[in-house]
Amino acid sequence: MLGTVATLTASKTYTGLGDLPHFNPDDDRDPLPPAVADLRAAIAEASAILICTPEYAGGLPGSFKNLLDWTVGGGEIYGKPVSWINASSIAAPTGGRDAHDSLRKVLTYAGAKIVEEACVRIPISRADVAEGQVADPDLRGRIAVAVKRLREGV
Repeated sequence: MLGTVATLTASKTYTGLGDLPHFNPDDDRDPLPPAVADLRAAIAEASAILICTPEYAGGLPGSFKNLLDWTVGGGEIYGKPVSWINASSIAAPTGGRDAHDSLRKVLTYAGAKIVEEACVRIPISRADVAEGQVADPDLRGRIAVAVKRLREGV
Protein backbone atom coordinates (compact mmCIF):
# COMPACT_ATOMS: atom_id res chain seq x y z
CA MET A 1 0.00 0.00 0.00
CA LEU A 2 1.47 3.34 -0.99
CA GLY A 3 1.62 5.42 2.16
CA THR A 4 -1.03 4.53 4.65
CA VAL A 5 -1.93 6.91 7.42
CA ALA A 6 -3.93 5.25 10.17
CA THR A 7 -5.52 7.41 12.80
CA LEU A 8 -6.02 5.73 16.17
CA THR A 9 -9.07 7.64 17.39
CA ALA A 10 -11.40 5.11 15.85
CA SER A 11 -8.80 3.02 14.04
CA LYS A 12 -9.57 4.79 10.78
CA THR A 13 -7.39 4.43 7.73
CA TYR A 14 -6.98 7.49 5.55
CA THR A 15 -7.52 6.46 1.93
CA GLY A 16 -7.65 9.82 0.14
CA LEU A 17 -4.01 9.96 -0.95
CA GLY A 18 -4.89 9.77 -4.65
CA ASP A 19 -7.48 12.56 -4.33
CA LEU A 20 -5.05 15.21 -3.09
CA PRO A 21 -4.08 17.93 -5.55
CA HIS A 22 -0.42 18.69 -6.10
CA PHE A 23 0.81 20.90 -3.28
CA ASN A 24 1.15 24.56 -4.11
CA PRO A 25 1.79 27.00 -1.26
CA ASP A 26 -0.38 29.57 -3.04
CA ASP A 27 -3.35 27.21 -2.68
CA ASP A 28 -2.78 26.58 1.04
CA ARG A 29 -5.52 28.98 2.12
CA ASP A 30 -9.29 29.00 2.53
CA PRO A 31 -11.19 27.68 0.86
CA LEU A 32 -9.00 24.58 0.79
CA PRO A 33 -9.54 21.93 -1.86
CA PRO A 34 -12.07 19.44 -0.39
CA ALA A 35 -9.56 16.55 -0.31
CA VAL A 36 -7.11 18.69 1.70
CA ALA A 37 -9.84 19.79 4.11
CA ASP A 38 -10.76 16.12 4.61
CA LEU A 39 -7.12 15.17 5.28
CA ARG A 40 -6.67 17.94 7.80
CA ALA A 41 -9.96 17.08 9.52
CA ALA A 42 -8.89 13.43 9.84
CA ILE A 43 -5.58 14.48 11.40
CA ALA A 44 -7.29 16.94 13.74
CA GLU A 45 -9.67 14.32 15.11
CA ALA A 46 -6.99 11.65 15.57
CA SER A 47 -5.42 11.12 18.96
CA ALA A 48 -2.30 9.72 17.24
CA ILE A 49 -1.10 8.87 13.75
CA LEU A 50 0.53 5.66 12.53
CA ILE A 51 2.25 5.80 9.15
CA CYS A 52 3.37 2.98 6.90
CA THR A 53 5.17 3.99 3.73
CA PRO A 54 7.58 2.24 1.40
CA GLU A 55 10.87 3.67 0.26
CA TYR A 56 10.99 4.64 -3.38
CA ALA A 57 14.12 5.83 -5.20
CA GLY A 58 15.89 6.48 -1.91
CA GLY A 59 13.16 8.47 -0.19
CA LEU A 60 9.45 8.90 0.29
CA PRO A 61 7.17 8.22 -2.67
CA GLY A 62 6.29 11.56 -4.28
CA SER A 63 2.56 11.22 -3.68
CA PHE A 64 3.11 10.58 0.02
CA LYS A 65 5.47 13.56 0.31
CA ASN A 66 2.67 15.58 -1.32
CA LEU A 67 0.32 14.46 1.48
CA LEU A 68 2.86 15.51 4.09
CA ASP A 69 3.34 18.89 2.44
CA TRP A 70 -0.39 19.56 2.81
CA THR A 71 -0.11 18.87 6.58
CA VAL A 72 2.52 21.51 7.32
CA GLY A 73 0.48 24.69 6.83
CA GLY A 74 -2.60 23.60 8.74
CA GLY A 75 -0.93 22.89 12.07
CA GLU A 76 -3.19 19.91 12.86
CA ILE A 77 -0.20 17.60 13.20
CA TYR A 78 1.63 19.94 15.62
CA GLY A 79 2.20 18.12 18.94
CA LYS A 80 0.35 15.02 17.67
CA PRO A 81 1.94 11.65 18.60
CA VAL A 82 3.18 10.00 15.40
CA SER A 83 5.06 6.80 14.61
CA TRP A 84 5.73 4.58 11.66
CA ILE A 85 6.05 0.92 10.93
CA ASN A 86 8.06 -0.25 7.97
CA ALA A 87 6.82 -3.63 6.85
CA SER A 88 9.18 -3.88 3.91
CA SER A 89 10.43 -7.02 2.30
CA ILE A 90 13.24 -8.91 3.94
CA ALA A 91 15.22 -8.24 0.75
CA ALA A 92 14.88 -4.43 1.00
CA PRO A 93 18.50 -3.26 1.29
CA THR A 94 17.98 -0.33 3.65
CA GLY A 95 14.71 -1.42 5.24
CA GLY A 96 13.21 1.96 4.42
CA ARG A 97 15.87 3.91 6.33
CA ASP A 98 16.07 6.69 3.74
CA ALA A 99 12.28 7.05 3.61
CA HIS A 100 12.18 7.19 7.39
CA ASP A 101 14.89 9.86 7.47
CA SER A 102 12.81 11.95 5.04
CA LEU A 103 9.67 11.28 7.05
CA ARG A 104 11.38 12.28 10.30
CA LYS A 105 12.59 15.54 8.74
CA VAL A 106 9.13 16.58 7.53
CA LEU A 107 7.33 15.50 10.71
CA THR A 108 9.87 17.33 12.88
CA TYR A 109 9.45 20.45 10.76
CA ALA A 110 5.66 20.18 11.19
CA GLY A 111 6.04 19.86 14.97
CA ALA A 112 4.77 16.28 15.32
CA LYS A 113 5.65 14.38 18.50
CA ILE A 114 7.57 11.34 17.21
CA VAL A 115 7.11 8.35 19.52
CA GLU A 116 10.48 6.68 18.99
CA GLU A 117 9.57 3.44 20.80
CA ALA A 118 6.76 2.87 18.28
CA CYS A 119 8.86 3.47 15.15
CA VAL A 120 9.90 -0.01 14.01
CA ARG A 121 10.99 -2.07 11.05
CA ILE A 122 9.31 -5.43 10.76
CA PRO A 123 10.59 -7.35 7.72
CA ILE A 124 7.73 -9.24 6.08
CA SER A 125 7.98 -11.67 3.18
CA ARG A 126 5.22 -12.25 0.63
CA ALA A 127 4.60 -15.64 2.23
CA ASP A 128 3.68 -13.86 5.49
CA VAL A 129 0.76 -12.07 3.81
CA ALA A 130 -2.58 -13.67 2.98
CA GLU A 131 -5.53 -11.77 1.49
CA GLY A 132 -3.85 -8.44 2.16
CA GLN A 133 -3.25 -9.15 5.85
CA VAL A 134 -0.16 -10.18 7.79
CA ALA A 135 -0.95 -13.80 8.63
CA ASP A 136 2.02 -14.76 10.80
CA PRO A 137 1.00 -14.47 14.50
CA ASP A 138 4.51 -13.48 15.62
CA LEU A 139 4.67 -10.63 13.12
CA ARG A 140 1.13 -9.53 14.03
CA GLY A 141 2.25 -9.50 17.66
CA ARG A 142 5.22 -7.27 16.85
CA ILE A 143 2.92 -4.87 15.01
CA ALA A 144 0.55 -4.88 18.00
CA VAL A 145 3.42 -3.99 20.34
CA ALA A 146 4.33 -0.98 18.17
CA VAL A 147 0.70 0.19 18.13
CA LYS A 148 0.51 -0.23 21.92
CA ARG A 149 3.63 1.89 22.33
CA LEU A 150 2.10 4.60 20.15
CA ARG A 151 -1.08 4.57 22.24
CA GLU A 152 1.02 4.88 25.39
CA GLY A 153 2.71 7.92 23.85
CA VAL A 154 -0.63 9.75 23.54
